[in-house]
Amino acid sequence: MRLKARRRLPKMVFDYLEGGAGSERGLARNREALDKILFNPCRLTPVEKRDTSVSLFGKTYSMPLAIAPTGLNGVLWPDGDLVLARAAARYNIPFCLSTASTSTIEEVGRAGDGEKWFQLYVLHREQARLFARRALDAGYTTLILTVDVAVNGRRERDLRSGFKVPFRISPKIAADAVLHPRWTVSQLAHGLPELANFASAEATDASSQAALMNRQMDAGFDWLAFAELRDLWPHKLLIKGLISAEDVILAEKARADGVILSNHGGRQLEDLPAPIDILLRAKAMTSLPLLLDSGVRSGCDIIKALAAGASMALSGRAVLYGLAAAGEAGVREVLDLLISEIDTTLALVGCASADALCPDFLHS
Repeated sequence: MRLKARRRLPKMVFDYLEGGAGSERGLARNREALDKILFNPCRLTPVEKRDTSVSLFGKTYSMPLAIAPTGLNGVLWPDGDLVLARAAARYNIPFCLSTASTSTIEEVGRAGDGEKWFQLYVLHREQARLFARRALDAGYTTLILTVDVAVNGRRERDLRSGFKVPFRISPKIAADAVLHPRWTVSQLAHGLPELANFASAEATDASSQAALMNRQMDAGFDWLAFAELRDLWPHKLLIKGLISAEDVILAEKARADGVILSNHGGRQLEDLPAPIDILLRAKAMTSLPLLLDSGVRSGCDIIKALAAGASMALSGRAVLYGLAAAGEAGVREVLDLLISEIDTTLALVGCASADALCPDFLHS
């Protein structure tokens, strides 16, 4: 799917999907950390019947995966956020909508009856409160506050290509578009995407669109500001972007319902530990559900995360490769691959249920 996506997308767009911060050491470290983990199988254990489902926050999902919040999905495929939301509903897994989406909170809220979570960037606090209220009114069950983007990470690929929305057409970009006619025709037919939540009737703000593209966030947002958001949001509230056990303890004290251990997929600061390397220590220090993203590419990765203590894994790029390659059919193919790999890995490590995974299944 990655190779198909690379062939279909202009280089500028593929680099946005694929790239990371700096020299991209962080991207490599995320994969290396997952790859180095080995299993400790339990043999002569009945696994003829296997259950890939997990329970989280009182709900049961068909597999321990959520589609991670990712921005500008409409650049990869027309109405990309709606495509992802429909696919997630079909597979009974959560879909996380980004603040930087190309479909509005309300449009995605109407896209089927699947579980929808909303990921919040705080540019301005009153605007953040507005977005939270919109998500609440649209039926979102969980709010994800992303806290690792005080400023924009230095993404060399995007700086070289000039990637931004709305597109600034240059001769180089025009030539690249001509060489990728399937992408170009589909974009022109559906209209070039924009940051829909800032262009809707509820929030028309061109300056905020520019600020979001440049990650000009509220760098003064602190635990006191989080307490105000906690009082505003009546449902589950997760903090995404923590990468230390000490911050997880603070999140529990601040009444967060869970934490997504994340280094932003290696896209913000490249010299950070991989979340999987933090998970065991953090799990020992908190009773909060811990979720994990950054580097998750396979069902095997997901099983490793759960065995190390995660309640669920999130994946962005893996699903986006399918979206960029073939739209909803591509997303379904990726999800089929992942659930098949989860099932196979459960059988081969000797664990009949994803909910029963624990560190005993990992080689120390």
